[in-house]
Amino acid sequence: MITDAQKLIRAVEEADSSARLLDAVQQLAASQLQEAIPTLIAALGYNNPGAAVAAVDGLVQIGEAAVQPLLELMDNYNYGARAWAIRALAGIGDARAQNILLDAAKTDFSLSVRRAAVRGLGTIRWYQLPPEQVQSAQAQVLEALLLVCQDPEWVVRYAAVTGLEALAQAQPALSAKILAQLEQIAQIDTDLAVCTRIRMAQQQLQNLLIANC
Repeated sequence: MITDAQKLIRAVEEADSSARLLDAVQQLAASQLQEAIPTLIAALGYNNPGAAVAAVDGLVQIGEAAVQPLLELMDNYNYGARAWAIRALAGIGDARAQNILLDAAKTDFSLSVRRAAVRGLGTIRWYQLPPEQVQSAQAQVLEALLLVCQDPEWVVRYAAVTGLEALAQAQPALSAKILAQLEQIAQIDTDLAVCTRIRMAQQQLQNLLIANC
């Protein structure tokens, strides 16, 4: 007997047009079935942006169960698929993806991939790490986010500021240091949107410091 998952997967595999592929991937993604993970990952490399977006959304909705398959099955030889996979990992925020997100945030040539990776660094679920690894991991992320605050693209710097705020909220002991760094960045960055986001982050973190006093 063919299961619902098998029907949805077959529809993706047998799609004979871009429109049908998009529709099939959207339906498979909406199912949120773990059996769909390999097919959704494969869809990241179909050279169909709409299908890739739908696949990313589906993988993010599935969550933790999709992380290890993404890490194992990412096609290092297909940049497009890898870029979409990084977006999926960033959306999930699983700590296992930290190293990949760090590398992408600092070195990827695509601003959209760098931005996605930076956002992912800001939403890492620190509770997934052994307690003795958290401080070191957070230090790595802090270093990367500060580096990315010098990115030539303002949207990436904006995301880095958001990530710094999220990191400080996750680890209040870093709030004072991050506040000081944000003040330095505000003195250098000339983009209005980034500076406005810095001021917002500063206000939130100052409130956090007051609340923790």
